[in-house]
Amino acid sequence: MGASQGESMKILVTGSDGQLGLALQRQNSNHELVCCDRSKLDIANKEAVNRIVTAERPNSIINCAAFTNVDGCESDQEKAMLINGQSVGFLREAAAGVDAKLIQISTDYVFDGSKEAPYLETDEPNPVSIYGQSKLLGEQLAGKDALIVRTSWVMSHDGKNMLKTILNLLEGENDLFFVSDQIGCPTFTDDLASGIFSLIEKDLSGVFHVTNDGAVSWYQFAVEVAELSGANPDRVLPITTSELTPPRPARRPANSVLANQGIIDSGLSPLPHHLVSLERLLKKMNSQ
Repeated sequence: MGASQGESMKILVTGSDGQLGLALQRQNSNHELVCCDRSKLDIANKEAVNRIVTAERPNSIINCAAFTNVDGCESDQEKAMLINGQSVGFLREAAAGVDAKLIQISTDYVFDGSKEAPYLETDEPNPVSIYGQSKLLGEQLAGKDALIVRTSWVMSHDGKNMLKTILNLLEGENDLFFVSDQIGCPTFTDDLASGIFSLIEKDLSGVFHVTNDGAVSWYQFAVEVAELSGANPDRVLPITTSELTPPRPARRPANSVLANQGIIDSGLSPLPHHLVSLERLLKKMNSQ
C-alpha cells in the first residue's frame, strides 16, 4: 500500500481549494499532487470517485473535502452524513481498488469535551453534535488501514476561519466578545500540512492527533491576535457560551485540546507553539 518510505508519491487531494488543500500545495516539495476541488470531484458521487481514482492510480488519497459548517450540519443531517461519513466509504473502496492509502482528516468534535485533561488518540469518542457524529462515521468508514488525522481550530490566511473573523472585527471600533469556556489548540494549516506529509512519508496508519501546541480559550486567542496585530487587547472581552446571542444550534466541546501523543511516540517532531505560527502568519499577511 502506498509507496516505500522516502519515495516521491502520487497523492490525490480532495477539497484542494479549501484551507488545508491549499496548504498541502504550498508545503509539498517532493510529491506529485493531483488536486481535485469539488468541480473536479464530488466525493458524494461514488461513480465519480471510482472513475478518477482508477484513472489517476495514486499512492495515497488525502481527503480534505468536508461539510464543515458545524451549525449547518444540525439543520441538514442528511448532507452531513453523506459528505462527512458515507463518502469516506466511497473513497476507501476506490483506494483499495488501486492499493492506495487513505488519509482522512477528522476533528476534535468527535469528543464531547467533558474530559479535564487533553484527549489522547485512545480516548473513546462521544460526539455531541451532528458534525461530530458525521466525522466519526467518516473515521469508521475509512477502514483499519487508513491514517486518521484529527485536528482542531484550523486557521490560515485562506477562506473563512476564526483568525480572519477576529482581524476583521478588530478593524472596527466595537468591543469584541469571545467565549472563555471553550479551550483548544489553534492550528495553522501550513504546520498541519507539513505534519500530514511527515505521517504519510513514514507510512503510518491509525489515529493521530495533529495540532499546534499551546491550549487557550477563544477569548485568550483573540487577545493574542489583538496584541500581535497592534490592536488594543482591552477591546476583547470574555463571555460564556451560555451568553452567546443568538445561541448556537450545535453544541461545542468545552475541551478541544488534543494531545499529540502518537506523533511523539512515532519519533516525529510535534508542531510548533501556535504563537510562533500566529506571529509568522500575521507578518506574512501584513507584507502582502
